[in-house]
Amino acid sequence: MSKTDRQSPEMEDGAIHREYILGVRIVEVNHDGGDEPRYRFDAPQHRGLEFADPETAELYADVYFCANGFEEEGTGEHGVPPAIIAAGRAVLASYMLAQPHNDREWVASFFGMKPHRIQKYAEVVENRAEEIRDGAEERGIE
Repeated sequence: MSKTDRQSPEMEDGAIHREYILGVRIVEVNHDGGDEPRYRFDAPQHRGLEFADPETAELYADVYFCANGFEEEGTGEHGVPPAIIAAGRAVLASYMLAQPHNDREWVASFFGMKPHRIQKYAEVVENRAEEIRDGAEERGIE
């Protein structure tokens, strides 16, 4: 989904899959020598979340940038952070798409839309997040 801003070598607790500006990264981790890696989203003041595939972790990172950062702690098991709601419908749909056990059809049903519209929302979020990161880098923000 997102373009790689920087690729980095191995780190203590896993290999960096993607590294973005502002200390945001996706780390590939293997727990107890498991066969399938997991992808952990890390950001300052944000508890790390793990995803089964890199694409979903990258979508979550895109949502994070489009919402100007957010913290899920305190929203409950099924809550949505207020920053996600405030960021608009495309960001909310993409956030829901990045949650475990949700797929494009379920999110489309929730919004009363066709699944291809949800994919378009995810593409809008991906492009917007890339513009945000590019703009920040042009201003010298790392």
